[in-house]
Amino acid sequence: MPKVSSVIVPYASYLRVYEPLAAFPEPERSHWARYARRPDRPSYQDELRRSLADLVPTPPVAVPVHESSDAFVTEVEGVLCVCPWRTRLRGWQALGELTQELPAPVLDAVLPPVVRRQAAQDYERWLEGNPDARPWIRTATWQVPLHWFVLVSDAERRYDQGSPGIPPMLRYRTPMVQARRRTARALRTLRDAIDEGPLIDGLVDVGRWLEEFHPRSLVELDYGGLVHVLPPAALDTDHSAADVAEGIEALRHGDGATAGEAYGRLVERWRAVRDRRSAN
Repeated sequence: MPKVSSVIVPYASYLRVYEPLAAFPEPERSHWARYARRPDRPSYQDELRRSLADLVPTPPVAVPVHESSDAFVTEVEGVLCVCPWRTRLRGWQALGELTQELPAPVLDAVLPPVVRRQAAQDYERWLEGNPDARPWIRTATWQVPLHWFVLVSDAERRYDQGSPGIPPMLRYRTPMVQARRRTARALRTLRDAIDEGPLIDGLVDVGRWLEEFHPRSLVELDYGGLVHVLPPAALDTDHSAADVAEGIEALRHGDGATAGEAYGRLVERWRAVRDRRSAN
């Protein structure tokens, strides 16, 4: 497990897909095979440190000039699985979402319009040659989107409080086949119970994303930097995946009261997290 970085980690959570090495074409497959043998592979904090450093120059670097050749690596039942960072692609996509996250004056101060226009033009040109590109990592700030919890179960939850020099960690890992099955089942239940809503929209979107990957992939939900803002007691008692599962199961049986109680716990828990974003 990586040591704590001196850089303050942005309060972001992550949804990652690790694909088996066989899913990658050559020469990328050989690159990842060699990469996995490196003893000095960087951590997610290293990726964040590089991204923050790009914002220091004037004008700032909105998106890396070159795509990252780094990845997260793990083994699943003896099979090497890789989650490429694809920092440049994710940077372009995140840049397109900033207009909904920040007021125009703040956005212009952080990333001047000329920088954003150039990045958008670069992305358009790149997409012409890479129309099927998709990231292996999704990111959310100051929250874990509730529909992410549908993909995992409470039994797959792993929480480590950390120790001196070792950061805390809260994450879930599940086989791709389970994540897809849970998504499809939850969508059927929600569509029968409610007409529409952000939970359904989010599940449809993430379900389409999961279909892009190898069926023997691993899906990981990682609280990431949120573990640095939440007290240990809150992390220890956070069983959001169990609450989501309970609410959906209650809807499946027509028990609106139990579903409402589960949803209420989730809303209260994550509202408290988001409120910290604007706290002084």
